[in-house]
Amino acid sequence: MNNKTMMTDLYELTMSQVYFNENKKDEIAIFDAFFRKEPMESGYAVMAGLDNLIEYIQNLKFTNDDIEYLRTLNLFNEPFLEYLKNFKFTGEIYAIPDGTPVFRNTPLITVKAPIIETQIIETALLSYLNAGICYATAARRIIESAGNINVMEFGARRALGPDAAVEASKCAIMVGAIGTSNVLAGKKYNIPVMGTMAHSFVTESNSEYEAFLNFAKTYPDNCFLLVDTYDTLKSGIPNAIKVAKEFLLPNGYRLKGIRIDSGDLAYLSKEARKMLDDAGFRDAKICLSNGINNKTIESLKIQGAEMDVIGLGDNIVLPDKARVGCVYKNVAIIKKNQIIPKIKLSGDIIKTINPGYKKVYRIYDKKTKYALADLIALHGEEIPKDKYLLIDPDDETNIKHIKDYEIEELQIPIFIEGKLVYENPNVFKKREYCNDQMKTLYPEIKRIEKPHKYYVNLSKNLLVLKRDMIMKIKNNNIENKKQKVKGLK
Repeated sequence: MNNKTMMTDLYELTMSQVYFNENKKDEIAIFDAFFRKEPMESGYAVMAGLDNLIEYIQNLKFTNDDIEYLRTLNLFNEPFLEYLKNFKFTGEIYAIPDGTPVFRNTPLITVKAPIIETQIIETALLSYLNAGICYATAARRIIESAGNINVMEFGARRALGPDAAVEASKCAIMVGAIGTSNVLAGKKYNIPVMGTMAHSFVTESNSEYEAFLNFAKTYPDNCFLLVDTYDTLKSGIPNAIKVAKEFLLPNGYRLKGIRIDSGDLAYLSKEARKMLDDAGFRDAKICLSNGINNKTIESLKIQGAEMDVIGLGDNIVLPDKARVGCVYKNVAIIKKNQIIPKIKLSGDIIKTINPGYKKVYRIYDKKTKYALADLIALHGEEIPKDKYLLIDPDDETNIKHIKDYEIEELQIPIFIEGKLVYENPNVFKKREYCNDQMKTLYPEIKRIEKPHKYYVNLSKNLLVLKRDMIMKIKNNNIENKKQKVKGLK
């Protein structure tokens, strides 16, 4: 059992005790989780982390040790601690599936549950989303740049801890990588594990040739040799060819490939390809590694580098500008079966949330099947299927009339009445799904440099509700200021 119930911020518990003391523990609240800006200056992000959230919710229970620790904090009364002893999730969770391309301000997850339940799960929920989306987005952006070139993930040693390493490996496979070096991830998720050798394996031997020969004897059917320990062109590749000719071929095997991990990768890979081809090993693969990112992939392609596989580490587990910044905001409460929308205002307009219980739709062009925009609408609001007016919430003068479109609801039920109702696909089904979903995005949205903006629109009813709530709060503030001024006279 993987119980992480105590993975919560203290204020979730202190607020919860107030709700408990004020007899509000059964009040139903609705929260949305979303991010305000795509990470890595990307035109999109990739949803991930849902499987971890499912496991967390299924194992949600305060143990006796947990209760004893909370008691030592001298912050919680005994009735509340007794309540926590029997705590479990009883509400509803709706989410966009892992592997879906997602965009700013879109409700990724909606939680509808008793207020204390919504609060206690917040910290873990955001942690899983922020990590998963970061790794999945970084990996997919590199895979998009790589195109037909296979991508391997081996960033475990660069990750911020073992849990992060496993999560990054899983996410990389989910969005299209062919394998990982991480054996724990391979065991946990039944994903392909791959690897060659380290430079230390070569330096430990009496010679590079001896190291390659010993490796070939043990792994003749999977002989992939690291050729840049001393001199790639004068030593590494000649020794790899020599071992292939003197040992592998006579025993009925072929050289699987070579890896180059340093130097001028474009030049070395082209020379390596010539040498391997001239020696009769046209089928030997070339793997390039060493801090490769989107820009270096583009550069290598322009230079005509020979690469069949790219090995990636740092730029998946520690990508630049990786902050996802998912937030979790109260958008409504339910009293006497009535949905009462809630809103948070801010001097920074980007932080003013979209109120109310909502649904999320993706709109596709019927002919091209490309995604045109996302639409956030109020729950129960009917969306016309023949024609529609899209309104940009950042600029209401920016409108677009559409027709000949198809609509897909993005969120699906995950938990209902506390019970899991979603069959979580394995990582390979998620990868197939992710590949299909990415094909629906225009290339301009997927480009690395200055991607085209994908529009997330609000329905007219939601826009009106949001505007009315903002004006009401501002008018109340003005009236309160007037009353204070009167009181001073």
